[in-house]
Amino acid sequence: MGRDKALLDWDGVRAVDRVAALARAVGAEALVTAGADHGLPWVPDDQAGAGPVGGVLAGARALGTSRLLVLAVDAPMVAADDLAPLLAAGGYYEGLPVPMVLEARAIPADAEAGWPLRRFVDRAGLTALSVPDGAVARLRGANTPEERADLLRR
Repeated sequence: MGRDKALLDWDGVRAVDRVAALARAVGAEALVTAGADHGLPWVPDDQAGAGPVGGVLAGARALGTSRLLVLAVDAPMVAADDLAPLLAAGGYYEGLPVPMVLEARAIPADAEAGWPLRRFVDRAGLTALSVPDGAVARLRGANTPEERADLLRR
């Protein structure tokens, strides 16, 4: 989109703040963002451009919790109800590697920052759940201005 997706305005709220509020609303006791300082607790990526798995690994180390909820900043319209099945059963949604819920012990010992998310969820042995009705666009998020405009219209 040409700029930091975390800072994009979504109905008057930065994407990163919407995602953080969602995490808190569904019971996250600790929160960390990865990659850049946006005014919330954060950890730098181990290596620049390491991709989302790099953020997951850095965040997991920083939090030290036994269970992780991984959300994407480019999907700030996800609702708490969209996450309920994941929070109850763990795993990820079929075709969408994030959001995901996993036990920290499931993180593959040989996981590397540059891995594709799909490899990470496969190697972690996560279960693919069916996407809740009507949630696919919110869960997929926005990677283009057109997708963002579509989500804002909903």
